[in-house]
Amino acid sequence: MSQGSRSGIELRHLRAFLAIAEEGNVTRAAARLHLTQPAMSRTLAALEKHLGVRLVDRSTHHLALTAEGRAFHDRAAAAVAAFDAALDPGRLRHRPLRLGHAWSAFGPYTTPLLRRWQREHPDTPLELLRIDDRTAGLVRGEVDAALLRGPVDAPGLATEELATENRVAAVATDSALASRTSLTLADLASETIVLNTVSGTTTPSLWPAHLRPATTLTVGNTDDWLTAIAAGRGVGVSSASTAAMHPHPGVTYRLLPDAPRIPVLLAWRDTSPHPATRLLVELAREITERPPAGT
Repeated sequence: MSQGSRSGIELRHLRAFLAIAEEGNVTRAAARLHLTQPAMSRTLAALEKHLGVRLVDRSTHHLALTAEGRAFHDRAAAAVAAFDAALDPGRLRHRPLRLGHAWSAFGPYTTPLLRRWQREHPDTPLELLRIDDRTAGLVRGEVDAALLRGPVDAPGLATEELATENRVAAVATDSALASRTSLTLADLASETIVLNTVSGTTTPSLWPAHLRPATTLTVGNTDDWLTAIAAGRGVGVSSASTAAMHPHPGVTYRLLPDAPRIPVLLAWRDTSPHPATRLLVELAREITERPPAGT
């Protein structure tokens, strides 16, 4: 029986492409899906022919996605995840609401949100998942909703701004900057800026054109960001919630009063929302309207 066939393209083509993208090698992807290498290559070629674009750059031993492949990846992952979720009988009964975040969750409101939800909606578990991705796995279909910071430019998403947060500088505890009670963007401009390019929101454009940092160091997640700063390899900028949710003995946080505040958003897929999404939006909005508390 064909899985989601359209003009000869089936879900197996999408699964093959995703396996190649994740493995970076056709042979390993074929073994993962229990296929032969020639069959895997033919499946990828058929998908590329149907789309009329090259998805994978085969010029090196370690395959890499082309620009078109990277754009198609999230759509393919979301389609496969939606198909698998629709056919999972366990999800038909009290399907959990998966709430993603890339870092800092809901800040000081995290515990109140989780406790209120458990108390008021016990039949629908709320699962908080950290996923190192700009949309915390939402575009890829790994979660039903996500707590995000900063502007989000992804098609098919609905968003609700819940709050804004101050920005803070993160510096090594034994650095001269740590002795200051607050800092400015100008104070950081001559330093190496550690940027989380996978899930972070800070870019050199945060600084005025005449103050753009000359050097940057890129990392892929919050843990590596903290480690680099603690080691004195650079300084960072993040939201105030990071200071509360990610204390580190080698990192000191200082307020950046001249940096623009950062919005905290709740996002979800507008075409296929979880049935409890609206309840989550309403509860999150209600919680942010009162001071954070333990419960």
